[in-house]
Amino acid sequence: MTDHDLVVFGATGFTGKLVARYLANRGGPERIALAGRSLSKLEAVRDELGVDWPLITADSSDPAALQAMAESTKALVTTVGPYWKYGLPLVQACAQAGTNYADLAGEVLFMRESIERFDEVAKVSGARIVHASGFDSIPSDLGVYVLHEAAGGELGETIMAVRWASGGFSGGTIASGIGQMEAAKQDPELRRIMGDPYALTPGESGPDEGDQMWIRYEPVLDSWTGPFLMAGINTRVVRRSNMLQGYDYGRDFTYKEVIAAGAGLRGRVRAAALAAGTTGGAVALSIGPTRAIASRFLPEPGEGPSEESQEKGGFRIEFRSTLADGRVFGAEVIAKGDPGYAATSRMLGESGLCLATTEGPGGVLTPASAMGDALVERLREAGMTIRAWQVR
Repeated sequence: MTDHDLVVFGATGFTGKLVARYLANRGGPERIALAGRSLSKLEAVRDELGVDWPLITADSSDPAALQAMAESTKALVTTVGPYWKYGLPLVQACAQAGTNYADLAGEVLFMRESIERFDEVAKVSGARIVHASGFDSIPSDLGVYVLHEAAGGELGETIMAVRWASGGFSGGTIASGIGQMEAAKQDPELRRIMGDPYALTPGESGPDEGDQMWIRYEPVLDSWTGPFLMAGINTRVVRRSNMLQGYDYGRDFTYKEVIAAGAGLRGRVRAAALAAGTTGGAVALSIGPTRAIASRFLPEPGEGPSEESQEKGGFRIEFRSTLADGRVFGAEVIAKGDPGYAATSRMLGESGLCLATTEGPGGVLTPASAMGDALVERLREAGMTIRAWQVR
């Protein structure tokens, strides 16, 4: 018998503390432990939360400590990033120990290397390694999952649109993105992987050619649309889910993500403004001098908004899929709380509990392929709306 049901690694960081607070407020019979580099900081977090959970000291640069931590628990969630820089030793420890694992990684290069190095190891040990268990990419992944269930068969041309979102990106997310861009600039192969729509399904291909880069009118949404910054992560996770589930969504399944700006001239103008802002922001962060200027106005890793600001945030995203027979199915995922903080801490916390209390085959998986209905129900009970229906 393991000592713990769930370990929260990185519990002294901004997001890790939010995950721990969510779990403490949620309550339940699960045996939870807090982990991080500093015992004194862990003690301060535990005292602040008013719990008596065990504490584990471990550093991402200490393989022996990571292995001991992995072997002590059924499941582990980690907020310690950037993941490509710090995360692979912990993935290795969990894959070897047969310990279920979830993180907030939105880093294509990290996830690709995790797949290549540890997928087979995790299959043998039974560890479910689940990346992208926050705002990227649970809403996208589970939205398409329930859309497929409602359709009762293969999906066709499928689109996800952000209808409303309020909140900011975390400093850790920004640092991760910059790290990935810098690595890709230095290595043509990494640049190719970053641009590959099927980067997370190595050896596989399909009809999708890339993410939307400018504006487009989408009749199925009755809206002008612009590019969505996180599409480059989410779409690849959804395509991996399709592959891991035996191509239940279809071999001809196509998927893209956008921001919906509304109909008419006003919508078109708004879509163009959003597109210019998204493209300009990405370019600014990819160039050294402009990144230095932009960074003055962006949060540092470990920083985040006040609790009041987090609670005011939220998001609503919508899906449409046109089937081969002409029927159209829709889905929506809605949550309260800043997407990158309050909502994400809820999603990661529930993912960890779900992995600790369910069974399934191992491998480097996705939220939908690893937990499916069990995670959908948990998140519904936690206050999220996740539903699908036939539009026409």
